[in-house]
Amino acid sequence: MKHRIVVLGAGYAGAFAAGNLARRLSPADTEITVVNAEPDFVERMRLHQLASGQDLTFRKLADVFAGTGVRLRLARVTGVDPERRTVTVTGEGSDGELAYDTLLYALGSSVAHHDVPGVAEYAFDVTGRSSALRLRERLAGLGEGGTVLVVGEGLTGIETATELAESRPDLSVALAARGEPGAWLSPKARRHLSRAFDRLGVTVHAHTGIEAVEPTRAIAADGTSIPADVTVWSAGFAVHPLAASSGLEVAGTGQIVVDRTMRSVSHPDVYAAGDCAYAIGENGRPLPMSCASAGVTNMQATAAIIARLTGSEVPVTGLKYYGNHISLGRRDAIFQMVDGDVRSKSWYLGGRTAARLKSGVLRTAGWGIAHPTFGMPKRRHRLATAPDRAGARALA
Repeated sequence: MKHRIVVLGAGYAGAFAAGNLARRLSPADTEITVVNAEPDFVERMRLHQLASGQDLTFRKLADVFAGTGVRLRLARVTGVDPERRTVTVTGEGSDGELAYDTLLYALGSSVAHHDVPGVAEYAFDVTGRSSALRLRERLAGLGEGGTVLVVGEGLTGIETATELAESRPDLSVALAARGEPGAWLSPKARRHLSRAFDRLGVTVHAHTGIEAVEPTRAIAADGTSIPADVTVWSAGFAVHPLAASSGLEVAGTGQIVVDRTMRSVSHPDVYAAGDCAYAIGENGRPLPMSCASAGVTNMQATAAIIARLTGSEVPVTGLKYYGNHISLGRRDAIFQMVDGDVRSKSWYLGGRTAARLKSGVLRTAGWGIAHPTFGMPKRRHRLATAPDRAGARALA
């Protein structure tokens, strides 16, 4: 029987990983199944554009994986049993159970509410397509002079605030930050960011933690009321508690604790990649939840899976964070390089050139997803031993 590889999630990490596995493992020995709740590949890095009213084209996963040998199961994951090596799913008209020999967990993350009162009831976010479309619909109903407050000084908050301000100049857009927006940037890049806020008319409430969200305002920690017909919550990400409830060892964040090869430290048949992996980078710190981290963790995970299944030495891929690429609307951006300790270097790239570079990065990532087995050799790696159920654990 074939060795069953199940990939949970078809975001940046899961979709790339599935294509890489199909490219390098022989279909005579392996069976690869991808489980995803949505039928399309969603470019999460562009959801702030979708929310602002721009029309985006989403690729059908059925088309992405057509002809690759990868099986697509459109369903939502409701449970993982690492002892029985099964995944419980619901969707496509019925519930079901998938058995695996090797599992790659890449279910990503969603918005973190931080237990702030009113966020779940009244705030919007751009961490998923459905939530971005919900925000888009609400913004379409706002007339001239409507107020929008974006909460969060990170990349998502900055990109969302500037995108909305550029796309909807008739609205009053503000950004609330616990510290200084872009505080990690180099001095020159921070000045560039400040000029962008001024040019786009974004009001910045620095050192302003939001303690509650109401239908038409947000309440700061000092009691200040900030008018907001719409509050967009961009104050971090959180993973689903599914991994923790399954018995996998997780960190305090709920992320799966993995070794240097992205293999679960508690269950060797399970690997994790992307936001749901608690992976330590080469600087000794946990990798941030980001598309860049999804890239390096999925490459390490797939390399390790392939090596162990084919009896090869497990290669070590770099787990470095090279920098931040921040869109400031469609015609401006900041590209900030960082050193090995994730401290910003003095050099940065800004303006239209940086915006074109960011656009190129997004197009390249999208093309890579759309062609998951590009360059696939005619002969692919066979498994080191017969892929029977009894030997599966040793192979994984």
